[in-house]
Amino acid sequence: MVTMSRFFRAAESDSDDSESEYSDELTASDSEDHSGSDSEDESSSDEDGAKKGGAAGRGRFFEGALDSDDDSDDDTVRVVKSVKDKRLDEIEQAVSGIANGLKINDWVSVQNEFDRANKGIQKAAGLIAQSGVPKFYIKSVAELEKAIQAAAQKEKSASKKLNPSNNRALNSLKQNIKKNNRQYESQIQEYEKDPENYDKEPEEEEEVVKKPKVKKAKKVVVSDSEDDKEDEEEAEDDGFTPVGAGGKSVELTQDNLYKKLREVVDARGKKNTNREEQVKILERLLVVANTPYQKIIVLLNLVSAQFDFATGVSGFMNIPLWKNAEKYLNSLLTILEANPLYIVKENVPDVDDEEKDRLPEDGQPVLIQGSLVAFVDRLDDEFTKSLQNIDPHTTDYVDRLKDEVGLYAVIVRSNVYFKRLDLVDSISRTTMRRLEHLYFKPDVVIVAVEGATAALLSSKEATTAKESEVLIHDLCVFLYKNANSLQRTRAMLCHIYHHALHNRFFIARDMLLMSHLQETIHQADVTTQILFNRAMVQLGLCAFREGMIREAHTCLHDISGTGRVKELLAQGLQAQRYGAVSPEQEKLERQRQLPFHMHINLELLECVYLTCSMLLEIPAMAQAGNSPENKKKVISKPFRRMLDYNSRQVFTGPPENTRDHIMGAAKALSIGEWERSVELIKAIKIWELMPGCDNIKEMLAVKIQEEGLRTYLFANASYYSSVGLESLGKMFNLSVNTVLAIVAKMVYNEELSASIDQVANVVQLHHVALSKMQALALAFADKASGFVEGNEKLLETKTPQPQQGDRKKGGAVGGKEQTGKEQGGKQQQRTMGPRGQRGGRNQFHNGLGNSVRGGRKNQQQQ
Repeated sequence: MVTMSRFFRAAESDSDDSESEYSDELTASDSEDHSGSDSEDESSSDEDGAKKGGAAGRGRFFEGALDSDDDSDDDTVRVVKSVKDKRLDEIEQAVSGIANGLKINDWVSVQNEFDRANKGIQKAAGLIAQSGVPKFYIKSVAELEKAIQAAAQKEKSASKKLNPSNNRALNSLKQNIKKNNRQYESQIQEYEKDPENYDKEPEEEEEVVKKPKVKKAKKVVVSDSEDDKEDEEEAEDDGFTPVGAGGKSVELTQDNLYKKLREVVDARGKKNTNREEQVKILERLLVVANTPYQKIIVLLNLVSAQFDFATGVSGFMNIPLWKNAEKYLNSLLTILEANPLYIVKENVPDVDDEEKDRLPEDGQPVLIQGSLVAFVDRLDDEFTKSLQNIDPHTTDYVDRLKDEVGLYAVIVRSNVYFKRLDLVDSISRTTMRRLEHLYFKPDVVIVAVEGATAALLSSKEATTAKESEVLIHDLCVFLYKNANSLQRTRAMLCHIYHHALHNRFFIARDMLLMSHLQETIHQADVTTQILFNRAMVQLGLCAFREGMIREAHTCLHDISGTGRVKELLAQGLQAQRYGAVSPEQEKLERQRQLPFHMHINLELLECVYLTCSMLLEIPAMAQAGNSPENKKKVISKPFRRMLDYNSRQVFTGPPENTRDHIMGAAKALSIGEWERSVELIKAIKIWELMPGCDNIKEMLAVKIQEEGLRTYLFANASYYSSVGLESLGKMFNLSVNTVLAIVAKMVYNEELSASIDQVANVVQLHHVALSKMQALALAFADKASGFVEGNEKLLETKTPQPQQGDRKKGGAVGGKEQTGKEQGGKQQQRTMGPRGQRGGRNQFHNGLGNSVRGGRKNQQQQ
């Protein structure tokens, strides 16, 4: 008797006890042969197995092994749905969800289902283009709009309000439903005519859908892939109409121009919108448009679409897109200049019918909603961002910088257009942009830019070539008269910077002092503070070029003495020692960085500051001598630190950089070797970056000779009873008159205890040692002066300031009204002493000091 294999017994047996590991493998392979790879067939076979009462522990693969080919006569039917049916089912489920949510007044679920239905409509856009929007969807959104209006009215009158989530959902739906239903106005009107019979479709429609054309178009339109360009190419090759994102047709004519334009505007800003496709549609609409009104509205949207590509705070437009935006903006300005009765303004009354061509009637202008000045501002900002993100040491930066002439021409052109319309705010904004492109440039560059702009613009728009000083003055004066406070402040700083750049120090200094910007600049925004720092630095460099060392040091000390020059001038990020900056803060700082061509050379700035500090500190250190009190008076702490560090070095080699040259020159100057000091200062190569470097070197040589003389007298006055003026002149290579002037100034300022014998050309040096009492009195005077200053400052902070109305009335102090002028005079007398009197902050110090000095002179006379 032939024994049957256990594998076959397992296949015939119905008991679960005879299952084995090998039977599982066999049944799994059989089930794969029968079921195939279709997931829907597997799920249906599982359901059939469950209906037949299979054991609970039996797997689906095992069930498949039990089903033989002979069991094909059962009642189960496998349904395979097409893409269209799947899409319609999704929309229908969302519509039923909307109806259920309305029944229970759950607006959150209604909003979710409404968004789900709209997503389904977008996915089925290709199918809808052939067969139309489903009628059950039209019915649902029409009823939803009515329900929202009723709920809104009920919400106003009801005493019990909706919960916050339901209220937010209702408000969101109220905004979105109108915008959504605007696309289906004609279908909703048909539904309103006969709501009961609207969604009853004739039976013959199924035959129309099964035409070969629809099936072939389905290949291009219904595809869920993201490669819309490939779908368009397939459609064009097969002779079909091109389709855009989502399968929407882009056939454009005069009849549907406004409709397509509105579709593009509505799709702007949505999550799945293809921006490139929107720009292509707008470019085709621009070709189709044949009236000025049509071209203007298309160009307004086209320029906006170009700017949509630069998303995010730190994102910036690539150069081709920026040039397209500039080209379209120029085209828009050309049309507006050729048709003066079409005016683009920000505040325009609403128009009843936006889909009709509008023509000027009876000479009345046609007002169009838009903002040209916003386009100009955005174009300029994107240009600055691109310069910030391009490596300045490559040719790409130079090539990009060439586009500034075209941008400047757009600014000038828009400024002329705004002047024709008398839009003061827009004129001020474009004038400020124009000024910010010019203020930091030398005369030659400004003249070249103006000439290139005049060549690009027509004769009517071109400005006459002016000198840079006159042009900057005109722009700033207009802003002083018409702009807001921030623009006036920035215009003043630009004006000061321009004067300082062209060596007009006294004009720039007087403008800064009269504007009182140094008192209120801390209240301005960061970019304005950066502009103030740049103006102060340029003012200091101007004073240095003019030979005013003390003024230059005063202007530069607050910037260069902090050690944060890069950060204060927005020319780089400063390394943080004691804490990391947050990513958001770092992003903001990077956005504020100036383009490389606007930078001030930091190495040159440091060289000027250290040179000024050397010429002031070395004589002051010699004057202080061994007195510990006088040594505490430091003019430049950074210079002192560098000098102390250099002095502690055991071995100092030849100078290698700018700092080494200045430290070596300072040491030589302190011991009277002024020739060596001059040689080291002239050897610095950075002076070549300044205009007129030869004159600057000669000026520095003279200054070093004069300060060398002062240092020599301070250091060696105690060793001489008298010194001849001629010998001093030969020693420092100075004329007798120059030496006489220097010594006389030192005696007048009480820096040197001496008298001049002009007959013998001799300086008589007085050696008077202060008594213990006099030394203590002078120390007491210094400390008392500090106490008084501190008390006055504290009193000023604690005293309440008068309000705006009190200031106009003059205020009331002690029961008597005082004018602002009288108050200012008393304030000055309280803090600075009477006008025209020399001295420090208060008269106490001067009176006590004069009494001590008077006693000392009496001792000398006796």
